[in-house]
Amino acid sequence: MAKTSPAQFVREVRLELGKVTWPTRRELMFRTISVLAMSAAAALFFFLVDEVLALVVRFILGLGS
Repeated sequence: MAKTSPAQFVREVRLELGKVTWPTRRELMFRTISVLAMSAAAALFFFLVDEVLALVVRFILGLGS
């Protein structure tokens, strides 16, 4: 494995960063809002499933009366 000097490493990193296609501010905001919305939907889904399963278990064990 060839050793790379720290200066060469920094040059290569800067060269690679120049190749990156960065999202626009609008794209970034849209993706952020999408992730937050999907996270909230998943949290709500799992909360509802947990509540239903807890209700079923309480019913089966007779703890709900």
